[in-house]
Amino acid sequence: MTQIELMQVALDLSKDFKFTAKPNPVVGALVVRNGEIIAQGAHESWGKNHAEINCLNNLDKTLPKDDLTLYVTLEPCNHFGKTPPCTDAIIQSGIKKVVIGALDPNPKVAGQGIQKLIDANIDVVHGVLASEVADANKFFFFRHIHKRPFITIKIASSSDGMSHAEDGSIKWITSSAAREDVQHLRAEHDAIITGGNTVRNDNPQMNARVNYPINQPKKILLSSESNWDKGLKFFGAPVSIIDSRDLQDVFHSLIDEDICSALVEAGPKLVNAFLEDGLCEELVVYQSPDPIGPKGVSWFHDGNTIEKFGFKHTSSYTIDRDKKTTFVKC
Repeated sequence: MTQIELMQVALDLSKDFKFTAKPNPVVGALVVRNGEIIAQGAHESWGKNHAEINCLNNLDKTLPKDDLTLYVTLEPCNHFGKTPPCTDAIIQSGIKKVVIGALDPNPKVAGQGIQKLIDANIDVVHGVLASEVADANKFFFFRHIHKRPFITIKIASSSDGMSHAEDGSIKWITSSAAREDVQHLRAEHDAIITGGNTVRNDNPQMNARVNYPINQPKKILLSSESNWDKGLKFFGAPVSIIDSRDLQDVFHSLIDEDICSALVEAGPKLVNAFLEDGLCEELVVYQSPDPIGPKGVSWFHDGNTIEKFGFKHTSSYTIDRDKKTTFVKC
């Protein structure tokens, strides 16, 4: 197998744990001898062993090390976090060649892991499927490159662009199939952000109700109120309440909590605040074929459209009777 083929195996292995490794990146590792994979491992759970450690633990320790090559999709860490440095374990293993997919954008690593391996007289190759590794870790790379979390906004809209009926007479705009799809969107993100009106008026649970293991997204409530009814469904899990109208302050709080991505599920006021401040990278619209009419509350005012906020359409498909459309920042 070629270097690219072997790195692809490691990358595919890493993706199996995208919901349990987050907010850490997904990482896969292989030990190869004469083109044959003899050990493999992945970063399976946040806070637990990294891919390199799991891979080395699966390696037959009696094998000679001179003809072994370690493949790893992301640059090995060289600092103490929740686990010890992976570079130390690689050096101690006796392996003399390491092939790396992408450099780690985290400034705590960012080339330092590679340099430590080189200083230990290990032959290092990097940049194999680097863009593919970055794509698999879109949120992680964005956070460290842009110094803020990746924000996705999700809205459910009637065919005439309404968020809800003024009198609250309509409970659901979209179908149950579309609402089930939202559960998978939630599962991909590290946090869910909403506002007080949504929690108060809709009493949402806002967790990811899926049939596979995940690290549930953290719940973040933007509100100046402090005396909330903890019997509301939203408070069925710990909630961080942030009292600030400055969304930049909110972002600093998210970075302090090691959050790489957040899904905003809120009403028009808060959604428009994120859009007007340019703090959204992706917008997902679930649109019903049914109108609400003049008694509805519009998502956008004053002639604003999604495109006017600087987004372009990237995908669209039907879920039951509804249409799911994704827009990304131009």
